[in-house]
Amino acid sequence: MDPAPSSVRLAVRDAIHTLSSSEDGGCIFSTLVSLKRYLGEAEALPGEREEFARLHFSPLLRCLVSKLSPDWLQLLPAGQLEELWASFFLQGPADQAFLVLMEAIEGTAGPSYRLMKLARLLEQFLHAGRVAVLMGEQCRQRAQPGSPLLRETLLSKVVCLPDHLSNRLQRENLALFLPQGYFPLLGEELVRALHVVADALRGGVDCSVAFASQVLGKVCVHGRQKEFLGVLVPRLAALTRDDALWQRVCWHLAERVPDRAMEAMLMGLVEAAPGPEVLSRLLGNLVIKNKKTRFVTTRKLLFLQHRCTTPMLQSLLGYLAADSQRRPLLVQALKELLETWGSSSAMKHTPVPQQHHVGKAILVCLAYLGEVELQDIREELLASMMAGVQNHLDSSLPPVRRLGMVVAEALSARLHPEGPPLKFQYEEDELTREILALVAPRPADSGPSSLGLPAAPVGPETRADDGRDVGMPPVQPEGADSERDSDDEFVPYDMSGDRELRSSKAPVYVRDCLEALMTSEDWERWEAALRALEDLVYRSPAATREVSVELAQVLLHLEEKICVAGFEALRRRSLVAVTVTDPARVAEYLTTQFYAVNYSLRQRMDILDVLTLAAQELSRPGRGSTALQRSPPSPGGQGEPALAASQLSGVVHADWRAVVETRIRSKTRRFSKGPSRPDPACGPNELSSVVGWFFFPLIRHFDRPLVTFDLLGDDRLVLGRLTHTLGALMYLAVNTTVAVPMGKALLEFVWVLRFHTDAYVRQGLLSATAAVLLSVPTERLMGELSEELLEARAWLADVAEEDPDGDCRALAVRVLLLTEKLRDRLLPRPSP
Repeated sequence: MDPAPSSVRLAVRDAIHTLSSSEDGGCIFSTLVSLKRYLGEAEALPGEREEFARLHFSPLLRCLVSKLSPDWLQLLPAGQLEELWASFFLQGPADQAFLVLMEAIEGTAGPSYRLMKLARLLEQFLHAGRVAVLMGEQCRQRAQPGSPLLRETLLSKVVCLPDHLSNRLQRENLALFLPQGYFPLLGEELVRALHVVADALRGGVDCSVAFASQVLGKVCVHGRQKEFLGVLVPRLAALTRDDALWQRVCWHLAERVPDRAMEAMLMGLVEAAPGPEVLSRLLGNLVIKNKKTRFVTTRKLLFLQHRCTTPMLQSLLGYLAADSQRRPLLVQALKELLETWGSSSAMKHTPVPQQHHVGKAILVCLAYLGEVELQDIREELLASMMAGVQNHLDSSLPPVRRLGMVVAEALSARLHPEGPPLKFQYEEDELTREILALVAPRPADSGPSSLGLPAAPVGPETRADDGRDVGMPPVQPEGADSERDSDDEFVPYDMSGDRELRSSKAPVYVRDCLEALMTSEDWERWEAALRALEDLVYRSPAATREVSVELAQVLLHLEEKICVAGFEALRRRSLVAVTVTDPARVAEYLTTQFYAVNYSLRQRMDILDVLTLAAQELSRPGRGSTALQRSPPSPGGQGEPALAASQLSGVVHADWRAVVETRIRSKTRRFSKGPSRPDPACGPNELSSVVGWFFFPLIRHFDRPLVTFDLLGDDRLVLGRLTHTLGALMYLAVNTTVAVPMGKALLEFVWVLRFHTDAYVRQGLLSATAAVLLSVPTERLMGELSEELLEARAWLADVAEEDPDGDCRALAVRVLLLTEKLRDRLLPRPSP
């Protein structure tokens, strides 16, 4: 025979029957009051309360949810029935109440009174701290673990509550159920649950933080580390400062996080922790105990990602340096970082931000290691540094070269302090200054007292707001030295227009300039010839053409024998002027010399720059009329107009014609206005007839190595400049008759070098492809270059997806969009 039903079961069965069938508010109220004694009242026995919570609480809650309606809640006045109805969800077992509420909300279709009432009840549930009670109960069930399916369901509902509620409530969603409001609250609830665990441990009760660890890991996997850990980490940092028990609770909390969530949790902790001390208190020696943690902290965050900011790197590496058991990991990380930093293969296949990330990590490691530890691995680090410096200086990307210089200076200063310091010349940018701050951190107090100087009192005499300059010496009183200051009342003479007197006059003929640059030992005459040459070339084109090749040869080999301000700019402008004046012959000479022997890389890049600037000048509309208007140099040889007498008095008189025109324009009333801007300059493209001399000789011999020049080998910097120059010449040759053969040759050139390992070269190839698309007419492009364009399109798609350099990927996407636009322009889509 079946055992007789217990009194609790009979009472619950009668109550559910009454709630389902009765419409009497008083009867329903008394029934619910009678059942409430099983929720913790002193009248019920512990066994009865346990049976009620374990077997009958969830069916009773489902019955209460099924009766939820406006008419049912109004059976008693003043909301008495609603308050009693809600108390069962807010006072009973938290896990069952939460699951029944979530089940009811997900089972209610569409916005309705019942759905909003349940949502408001869930909001009260969260504000009452019931989630903390739920997690605390799960942590204290170590002796009698619940069903794994139940725990997994609870975990999913607790962490994914914003997703479930937003899908159901949609536009009627409450602010608390949004991720920005819910996850900070969940962080507070987790801290309360850990308080329960800590108090139980102090009382000698065994607990487990496995459920709390799963909540932490799942929240981080869902990408809500910022909202969740932004609340959790400061609270735990304060609790673990002076309490060893809380430190052990936090260590176990991190250890029990599942492996699949370990990376997300560690990334969030490193980002949220204010420093390595807090991170060490929260993680303990987890990096030694857990292999996944060791891989993430010493490999993935350092070598495979570059999301870590400088403070995050300092926290992460400082955590490794904070304990003697973890310091060997820091030493090993420095060795591997330096090996990766100096690897030529890594430089070619990793993006520039990743290389900057590795460089900063090296300097942070150096800051945390002591002299004794560095002395043990000094030789190994020096060998890696020397190889890395060479590879960085050989790079064609300026940021990579600059990074190598900065890191090498810091490394040499720490590894070889007794030797001469290693110094490079480079331009500082924001990133360089950030790295230098890691090398030489600013002292906490940089005032005068920290330097051993007495601090001067600040009084009325040193204030800067009294109309005087603080840095000026005080006025001496009248006395013996007053005669020395007697000249202070005189106004100084304006010498801003003075020029240096020179004994040699500037040449007035091109041949005189050529002779002075070649043979003159008078350095003043040599400088004057260099400064006057550009204007003389434009003023005397016929005389220039007679000696154009000789001039180009002299200027190409010209060296700065004396210190001349702007020497490189003067030489380049003069060489451009000669090339513009006689483009065919000079371009033929320069392109021939580009592939000749016994030239430095600087001279070869100067040739490319001159050809680009000359082609740009030749293709400029209206260039001929502008060239005729160039003014001759002044007799002083400096090319500066003499100052008028009115400038000495500080008064500049405007031209009277401009004043009259302005007054007429302001007083004249116009009913219709023509174009406010003058018509753009127009004229024949002078580059059209000579662009072949610029382009084809440059692209002809790129694959022929010389003894001291190999474009396909070590001289990839010049190859990158060559690709950009060819792209610029292609772009300037728009609307010329030779554009089609130039585009075909350039696409073949791009196809040969498409897999080049240097990012700068690939950027030039992508720019050249874009220049072909912009310069060749669309009809000719789709007709005569269709096969080349199809191959280039497939290559562009591959670069946009898989290229390690971010600039190359972005440029490839732009070129792909350009091809789509050209195709749509030629083949318009049929209208529906």
